[in-house]
Amino acid sequence: MSFARIKVKFAISRSDAGTWGSDPTGANDVRVIRSTEIGIDGRITIKDSAERQLTESEYKRTQVRPGDLLVVRSSGSDAHLGKVGYVGKNALGCSFSNFIQRLTFEQTSSSRFAWYFLNSLDAKQQIRILSSTTTGLQNLSAATIGELQMPMPGIKEQERIADFLDAETALIDSLVADRVRQQTILEERSYAEVSEALLPGVLTDARGDWPWLWMPKISADSPMVRLGYVCRLQNGLTVDGNRDVSGDVVTRPYLRVANVQAGYVELSTVTEVTVPRYIAKRCTLRAGDVLMTEGGDLDKLGRGTVWNGELTDCLHQNHVFALRPELDRLDGDYLALMTQTIHGRCYFESTGSKTTNLASTNSSKILSFPIPLPPVGRQRELVRSTRSRLDSIARARRELDRQLALLTERRQALVAAAVTGQIDVSTARGRGIED
Repeated sequence: MSFARIKVKFAISRSDAGTWGSDPTGANDVRVIRSTEIGIDGRITIKDSAERQLTESEYKRTQVRPGDLLVVRSSGSDAHLGKVGYVGKNALGCSFSNFIQRLTFEQTSSSRFAWYFLNSLDAKQQIRILSSTTTGLQNLSAATIGELQMPMPGIKEQERIADFLDAETALIDSLVADRVRQQTILEERSYAEVSEALLPGVLTDARGDWPWLWMPKISADSPMVRLGYVCRLQNGLTVDGNRDVSGDVVTRPYLRVANVQAGYVELSTVTEVTVPRYIAKRCTLRAGDVLMTEGGDLDKLGRGTVWNGELTDCLHQNHVFALRPELDRLDGDYLALMTQTIHGRCYFESTGSKTTNLASTNSSKILSFPIPLPPVGRQRELVRSTRSRLDSIARARRELDRQLALLTERRQALVAAAVTGQIDVSTARGRGIED
């Protein structure tokens, strides 16, 4: 069985845009739902929504009501363009922003059924075809949204399908939440394994000397030394669009902060740059260098990753430092793991310069990073044993990723099949989504 389709504009009683109002005053401010409050799954979360000052007429016009659908009509991300939020009890009293289009459906249509359809792959594929692109943002006009072709069974069948999907997607979402919690536990386990392997007692017996109070007592054969005593630091390339590149120049790949992750290098998107040869020479990475980031999110500050020469003659940006260890005294993999311990995180987070959303460090602070320095042979033994434990955690993480992908596919396929009439849900029972 398949359902006849009609354009969305023939199923709605109202389609209107929101407002952004003016800066908040602290008195009678209104919570305004933005695209960021609407999840990929269409759930609206207003915990961190913006508060704005609206005129009486603006608020009266844009106050949301139960069952309204809020469509994101402007986004720089294909995944977020066209996502649709369902207004339940948690959003009552809110308004919505000017980058969102509200749809109110006729009584002969179920807004819950429409919500499932508009978040389905069927609708997303239509949106990709109909959307336009301006100034880097992808946009949907109200007219374009109205042109989407939506399945339209009878109202009772729509409600049965919505009830069925409420129940079935709730079960899938519960499984997804369990897997996400397990991923978090694995991340904590990985963090603890590295920390305890390299710094025995750091989790249970932190009684270090000032100012490294989080450290355990260090054995005599592993003296604490400043990083600058056992390696040198190479600064990276400053990208300058006005630089003269008319002479002896080379075009090389170069790493940015986004390419340097904790424990690996992300090379799916690598930029190239053209610079004079003499600049390239002093910014070229060597296999064995330890990459450390200058700035970004606080928890990523100073993360260390070993460069194994994945790209020939690769350069690095000035926001990525390259540490070159004295190989007879310091193993690069040992240093990279040390930055991922509690000690590494505490050091860089306590010494970093912080702003509202970002943090940064500098070459002086990096070279002042104190590390226990056992003999290099012992360092390599610690790396081998730690990696063995981390490998088992990584395998479990990959299995969770696989399961999450399958659950996502299952949810998408189930919704698509139900709203288009490919499965019979006539005997289904379910829960609502209003809460």
